[in-house]
Amino acid sequence: MTHQVHAFEPPERFVAGTVGPPGERTFFLQARGGGRLVSVALEKVQVSLLAEKLEELLTEASRRFGVELPESVAAGSDNEPLDTPVEEEFRVGTLGLAFDVDTATVVIEAIEAGETESESEAELTGVAEEVEDEDEDEPDEDLDRLRVRLTPQAAREFIERARRVVAAGRPPCPLCGQPLDPAGHLCPRHNGYHR
Repeated sequence: MTHQVHAFEPPERFVAGTVGPPGERTFFLQARGGGRLVSVALEKVQVSLLAEKLEELLTEASRRFGVELPESVAAGSDNEPLDTPVEEEFRVGTLGLAFDVDTATVVIEAIEAGETESESEAELTGVAEEVEDEDEDEPDEDLDRLRVRLTPQAAREFIERARRVVAAGRPPCPLCGQPLDPAGHLCPRHNGYHR
């Protein structure tokens, strides 16, 4: 079976977003460019980790390679909803990050979950000095993937929006930290009593 690589180098727009009400949201990464629109589903924790690791990657690139980091972007830079139609191409199992020194860009790769991976499993690779060619003998070579190349400014904008999207969910319980449903929840700190 052949795999499909959805490459956007660079995209017109690359964002994290959700569909559905809080508590039932589905998280997506969405890339648009060249008349194409690709949406891939992933878990909330993957979006949060991606934003965190991107921040670390930019900091490391600045420290090691002297890349000039952009200032934090304004909070309202891109608050638009996901482009429609939102059609899931695949569910993300692995996220990879790399910094291409030659072009001073960040490369994000979202790889489809394999048959042996559970939906909640997320792997996020660390900082690489440059993008390496894919090895033809990789076990996941037949998995679909979304590959996006971003400038440091675009990466910073993605980070800010991803953090807002993750924070926009249900508020945490002040006692146990689990998300609160509108009707309350069974708090383990209250021995199962509703609060």
